[in-house]
Amino acid sequence: MQGLRLILVLALLVFAAVAHAAGPVETSVFAVQGVAVDVTDSDAATAKNKALVEVQIKAFRQLAERLGSPEVVAAVEEMDEKQILPYLKSLSIEEESISPGRYAGKLTVRFLPEKVKALYSNYGVRVVSRQGPSFLVLPVWQPSQGVSQLWEDNPWRRAWVNLRAEQSLVPIIVPLGDLDDSAIISVEDVLSGDEVKLEAIRRRYDVNTVLIAYAEPAEGGGVRARMQGDTPLGRMKFDKIYTAENPTIDESAALATQRFHAVMVDKYRSNPSGASVADGGEPAEAAPRQTLAVAVPFAGPSEWNRLRSRILSAPGVVGLDVSSLGGDGAVVRLTVAGELDLMQSRFERVGLQLMRAGGSWVIQPL
Repeated sequence: MQGLRLILVLALLVFAAVAHAAGPVETSVFAVQGVAVDVTDSDAATAKNKALVEVQIKAFRQLAERLGSPEVVAAVEEMDEKQILPYLKSLSIEEESISPGRYAGKLTVRFLPEKVKALYSNYGVRVVSRQGPSFLVLPVWQPSQGVSQLWEDNPWRRAWVNLRAEQSLVPIIVPLGDLDDSAIISVEDVLSGDEVKLEAIRRRYDVNTVLIAYAEPAEGGGVRARMQGDTPLGRMKFDKIYTAENPTIDESAALATQRFHAVMVDKYRSNPSGASVADGGEPAEAAPRQTLAVAVPFAGPSEWNRLRSRILSAPGVVGLDVSSLGGDGAVVRLTVAGELDLMQSRFERVGLQLMRAGGSWVIQPL
């Protein structure tokens, strides 16, 4: 039994590593990322085998804390290894360190959705598994002295990375900050609002919306956080000083990101065009989706930025991919949920007109 269990775990590990290579970021409410383990034993191989079991138990408890209730958390605390193992879907290694008699690493652990839902339902918890629109956050740190930072290690970037909200109801993704990211966009590009560069980073991570979050130190160990923009969940506007109970810049930055994300989740839960999640339920029937090629004329980059934000804020807009972008217009692939006559009235709510012109679809201001 012990050997079979280890074979199963290792097979899932290999499969997940291959599958995960398809994209830079994974989002699923039934996955737990960044689960740390550090195990010592007689040799490295034995330590790793023990770590692969320990990480499942640790992740399963973290999942219960995120999705469940106090009753679910208490029940999961009482479950042993044999009871938790059947819930596992796959594992993948994010990073690892192997030395004589020791294995340390961070892993992503995925669980079987239907089995988790069934377990939680025994305690009156219904899991909302349909996630809201994903957001890519570009955290710009503006120290009291010195230049603004985007990719450098700083308290603001660390706070967003440590938020680990990729698997939440509203996925928040922070760019990897690798050489590809830095080649695509710089802090100067972000500060100047370079739409071509912002669109390029959005396409790399395949998200609905890019939000720029600014922060700077405040008195007393606080952080002033600022963010605004139109999103599929409505208009976001933050400009507030956050000071943690332990008034350090790192703690205050973490508090700011947690508050922001909590607001995003609340907006998603109350959004009638989302997944009917106000009462914790799933949508009875998904609205039909269709994709249109749409021309969007504009006078310049700033107007394109405003139009794109307003398009994404229209109820029923699921996605917007730029096919071509010029100095006076763009052609986009617009994915919408709902009938076209309904979508036309929804665009009017945000001051736009979706119309046919010469056999083509066009979006322009009213």
